[in-house]
Amino acid sequence: MSDMRVRLTDLAHGGGCGCKLAPAVLQQLLAGQPQTAAYANLLVGTETGDDAAVWQLDERHCIIATTDFFMPVVDDPRDFGRIAATNALSDVYAMGGRPLFALAILGMPLGKLAPEVVREILAGGASICAEAGIPVAGGHSIDSGEPIYGLAVIGVAPPQAIRRNATARAGDALILTKGLGVGVYSAAFKKQVLDAAGYAEMVASTTLLNSVGATLAQDPDVHALTDVTGFGLLGHGLEMARGAKLTLEVEWDRLPFLSQAAALAQAGHITGASHRNWASYGEETRLPADLPPWQRALLTDPQTSGGLLAAVAPERAEDICRQIVEAGYPLARVIGRVMEGEPVVRVG
Repeated sequence: MSDMRVRLTDLAHGGGCGCKLAPAVLQQLLAGQPQTAAYANLLVGTETGDDAAVWQLDERHCIIATTDFFMPVVDDPRDFGRIAATNALSDVYAMGGRPLFALAILGMPLGKLAPEVVREILAGGASICAEAGIPVAGGHSIDSGEPIYGLAVIGVAPPQAIRRNATARAGDALILTKGLGVGVYSAAFKKQVLDAAGYAEMVASTTLLNSVGATLAQDPDVHALTDVTGFGLLGHGLEMARGAKLTLEVEWDRLPFLSQAAALAQAGHITGASHRNWASYGEETRLPADLPPWQRALLTDPQTSGGLLAAVAPERAEDICRQIVEAGYPLARVIGRVMEGEPVVRVG
């Protein structure tokens, strides 16, 4: 980790995808905004809270556009840049596309961070883009009260590869590709109680590109995709349920977690975003009456650069999950199913 005197996380009131506005607040802000249905080429807009916008250019090409940025979740500037870039690229992969290029979004508190620290943030982001095979082709910077970094990303996919969060089918199996618990890890890090092994595990997870999404989109038995980020598994699962007008049933015992997630949650290392998430959508979930609060907190835990949630044909679920594991996602699991019923998420 960095030896710099000023901790990046001390300069920010929140970090990572925990900075996102609560789902209920976002719904209020978007209410009454102009509808996009009049644009025939806009295949994906704001209607279902999907991961990116999609514009069809012609019969063979769709452009995918997204932007994502946040405040530091770690203190090492290069790691911050790497995590933020991985998170931003995820939205393109979650739509079934591949990125073409990125633009940097940078806000830094002048006079509080040395130029070499900011250069390390930018270098970290560029290194992840290089791993994805794309350039950072430009960007924009401002003087801001808190450090902010992220990317606007442009991607491409053929129309048949576009995967939405709203197209799950009754009977589908649900697959999650990464372990949950990034939020509690970041809360423990902020309090300086996360050990070196936990830090390494968190960085490894949050800098693992979700590039498998572009591969999954080539399989017609993969019906829906989204990435699990700031709203937690319940929140992003609920977006999938609402879009499909179906029930998502998740099995607690099948969920993958980072190795220290349960212990840290039980010790009280819960983010404020986790509580805001529950307040926003708790009424649209169905949890066991005896579920401990720490387990509920992990279900609403904001995932910075989290995994993909996929709805797939049930007869192919184990095969597809095995392919994901072999592609470099060892914690991928089949975690539940899609069922006829009200648009809620049920945990059993």
